[in-house]
Amino acid sequence: MIATTLFLVSCESNFKEVQKINITELNPVGEAQDFNLKYTDSGKIKAVLESPQMLDYSHLEFPFTEFPKGVNVTIYDDMGNKNFVTSNYAVSYSGSNIIELQGNVVITTYDGKKLETEQLYYDQKNEWFFTQKPYRFIDRGSVINGVGIDFSKDFKDLDTQQIKGTYSL
Repeated sequence: MIATTLFLVSCESNFKEVQKINITELNPVGEAQDFNLKYTDSGKIKAVLESPQMLDYSHLEFPFTEFPKGVNVTIYDDMGNKNFVTSNYAVSYSGSNIIELQGNVVITTYDGKKLETEQLYYDQKNEWFFTQKPYRFIDRGSVINGVGIDFSKDFKDLDTQQIKGTYSL
């Protein structure tokens, strides 16, 4: 009886070890605290990304970089004007060039436009923002509330869905 019990306990222990082999642990290959990165092109600063924490998962099959404590991004246009993007959380998927922003996402432009939402995606290749979540867009005193919006990074092309509010063209 004792031998049978020891055999069963031993098998259970080995089974748990085999289960652990099949689990891929999600550990970053790099981590940065108080992260500040300046993107430049032809000697000009195009953007500044700041975050309290950055986690690098570039070793995974679908690589990504995570900013679990949020981001503050300053984007400079060709005229040197500053636009700001903030969120409580962000993740950049390098395989698809998509950035996902979550939690208190706010975009503020140099000319007074402001977009607020809880989730927003940015397609870096096409320089295009989009969400299917509720949003609030403010421009020159006009306020649009809606669900679902896509727009170019400069807000010149704007496609709103399910909108409420008054907007002056």
